[in-house]
Amino acid sequence: MEEKQKDEKIISVSNYIKILNQGLREFTGKIIGEVSEVKFGPSGHVYFSLKDEGDKSVISCIIWRYKYQLYGIELREGLKIIASGHPEIYAPTGRISFLAEVIEHAGEGELKKEYERLKKKLSEEGLFAEEKKRKIPAYIQRIGMITSLNGAVIADFSNNLGKFGFKVKMIDSRVEGQTAAAEILSSIRTFKKQNIEALVIMRGGGSLESMLAFNNELLVREVANFPVPVIVAIGHHKDVPLMALVADIAVSTPSIATTMLTESWKQASLLLERHERNIISKYSDFIFEKYKKIENGLKISLGNFKNALLNVRIGLGSSLDKSLAGFSSLLLRTSQQLTQAEKIIGLNDPERQLMLGYSITRCNNKIVRSIKNVKIGEGIDVQVSDGKINSQIINITK
Repeated sequence: MEEKQKDEKIISVSNYIKILNQGLREFTGKIIGEVSEVKFGPSGHVYFSLKDEGDKSVISCIIWRYKYQLYGIELREGLKIIASGHPEIYAPTGRISFLAEVIEHAGEGELKKEYERLKKKLSEEGLFAEEKKRKIPAYIQRIGMITSLNGAVIADFSNNLGKFGFKVKMIDSRVEGQTAAAEILSSIRTFKKQNIEALVIMRGGGSLESMLAFNNELLVREVANFPVPVIVAIGHHKDVPLMALVADIAVSTPSIATTMLTESWKQASLLLERHERNIISKYSDFIFEKYKKIENGLKISLGNFKNALLNVRIGLGSSLDKSLAGFSSLLLRTSQQLTQAEKIIGLNDPERQLMLGYSITRCNNKIVRSIKNVKIGEGIDVQVSDGKINSQIINITK
């Protein structure tokens, strides 16, 4: 027995409480009860008790300041709430408490009462005023989207967005019940730092209880102060979620949201088509008009050319007649001149002189006109009327 005790590990109280708290996390759950003994600590944390309506059992609870401010429920004695969280031992006192991560109103009546109270408060502040609503900028491309990847709305949104070059950034967030408030708030604040031109928040319809996050005062104020227009596409039945009332545009389906985003692009496309038709029509009219002018011009030009040809033909005929008359006269004069020249040539023909007893003397095929043209011993040819006499020079006398 002593050996067994020696083998047992001894740990400190602090470490033992840590081990217990790790195990207690397995007992996470949701409890319903009536609030009692509400106390606010100096750090802003809230300490309260939840009492069972049946046997009056009581459990001590704590909710940290950030969580308390997030859910916007004013804890007071007698208020019936649902708290989600887990038990934990507070080391300094050793007291076990229920650490509430989420708190929400219990019962449809209380939810409705809180909805109407907050709606009246925010309306009186002017958060829902129409003059505060902003229009979606024309031809936007950068869109932020907050929704759950597990929901059907994302497919509806994507299928109807069209092909206008949108750049969509999405943050996957819970959208069901009060537990979604923290994730939606974080998503909105993340997009607040991003370069987007519009923000879309979507989910399907549901009960007032399932819409708790969209009736959260802190979230409603975040949407009201968001730097770019916000589209809230939330299906609902009777009560419009307060986030939808404060949004710049509120629609009930994602497909309608896409209509708002694509409207300017569709109008631009229709305008381009209309201008295209007008341009084609005016161009066709211009071409037809020019064609008719060219056609008429060709007719006139061809007519003028035909007349010009006719005038040329007439002119050529007249010129030809004149030319023929002049040519005949020229031929006659030329014939007379040739006859006269022929007579002159005949009279001056050397051979005619030979018939009269004259002769032509050549030396080396050149006519001898002087004794200087010949030498003693050279041969000469003497041409008479009926032939040639070949001889040799034996003597030259001046």
